[in-house]
Amino acid sequence: MGFILLILMAVSEIVLILRTCLKEKEKQKWRKNRMITRMIQMVIVMIAFAYPAAQKWRFIPVLCCLIVLLLIAVSAVLIKRKRSDGEKTISGTIASGFCSFVLTGLFLVPAFVFTGYSGLPVTGEYRVQETSAILVDRSRTDPFEQDGSFREVPVHFYYPETTEGIPDSLPLVVFSHGAFGYYQSNTSTYMELAGNGYVVVSMDHPHHSLFTQDTAGNLILVDEGFIRSVMEIGNSTDPNANAEEKLSLYQDWMELRTADIGFVLDAIETAKAAGEMSDEWFLTEESRRSILSVLNNINMQSVGLMGHSMGGAASAALGRERDDVSAVIDLDGTMLAEYADVANGKFVISDQPYELPILEFVNWETRNQLQEYLSDEEDYPNTKVMKYARAGFSVILRDTKHMDFTDLPLLSPLIGKMLGSGERDKKETMMIVNSIVLDFFDCYLKGEGGFSVQEVY
Repeated sequence: MGFILLILMAVSEIVLILRTCLKEKEKQKWRKNRMITRMIQMVIVMIAFAYPAAQKWRFIPVLCCLIVLLLIAVSAVLIKRKRSDGEKTISGTIASGFCSFVLTGLFLVPAFVFTGYSGLPVTGEYRVQETSAILVDRSRTDPFEQDGSFREVPVHFYYPETTEGIPDSLPLVVFSHGAFGYYQSNTSTYMELAGNGYVVVSMDHPHHSLFTQDTAGNLILVDEGFIRSVMEIGNSTDPNANAEEKLSLYQDWMELRTADIGFVLDAIETAKAAGEMSDEWFLTEESRRSILSVLNNINMQSVGLMGHSMGGAASAALGRERDDVSAVIDLDGTMLAEYADVANGKFVISDQPYELPILEFVNWETRNQLQEYLSDEEDYPNTKVMKYARAGFSVILRDTKHMDFTDLPLLSPLIGKMLGSGERDKKETMMIVNSIVLDFFDCYLKGEGGFSVQEVY
């Protein structure tokens, strides 16, 4: 659709150029023809977005209409100019048409970058509702802020629409995004779980997330120092290079994230027990009513943690610390908290048994790299965790890379490929992931049946 629109816009500009150069060179006439061209372009945009496929683009129709309206306004101003003498030069006509085409094309860029992805089919019986809040942790200052302000953690609830009268019946799953991620990274997973009778709370980790907002409405972007550290470690081919420096960073990252997740769990538990929300909850009155109703239905004896990449590592780490967590899922994250120490320039990995049921997903690229670079598989923390876990399950998906365990490649194949996406069909990958996630939590949070998986899909 984006390509077709771009072609139509280009054709309209070319027609105007040819008409001006061959027939009507007067400036005033060109201005009137320019207005007519703009009107035609607006009609093209409106017709194009009447088609169902275009409705998925959401904000793109608005952008396109706004730019064309802006150009129409500019043309109207030009027509009102009293100076109408002289002819439009060929070079000026071509330059004007080219600039107009480029400007319109820039607003069509999202149509090429994004697919119009609007989610995957949900197997559950429930319609899903969403609401959000920001939790203010007055026991911690934000290490990224210089003014001593408290740590703020945005939370986003996904829950079944019709669960009134079923108190303490819904398991709770808390999701933590990856480095530079954001709370919507795995929306299809949240929808699948909520549609099947779960309450999912996806959180932002400010300054670790790509972007979020604070209670003052300010946009909080990912911290540049954090980006630099993650990229430097990611580009290292030797996992033990600068081990002591890396260990310090890992510990800082895990401390921040596990504190965020733990704070969210404590706030939910406290509000549920009290039947009301303290001033640590920053939200609208409508969200307050919705969340209180949802809290009444949560079963705090059935709590699962889940995350992608660094969020998966933090989930696994907190699973070791809290007695109120029943199961953990790590979506393709190296379990950084398992690095316990450094000895002789090499990481020492914990060999403590992992008491909770834990499920990890591994991408095909990482699996091949581990086989190539590690002489002893126990040098990798995830391998050791699975070896000593009471109930550990590892799933490898063929032809995948790191971002294939999120919805990003479905939303934007181009960005997904840039950040790490394999050749496997993206929809198929996430359908498999979501199905296995649901089965795992059904077993260990709902107590429904047993759980088993293939090693490779």
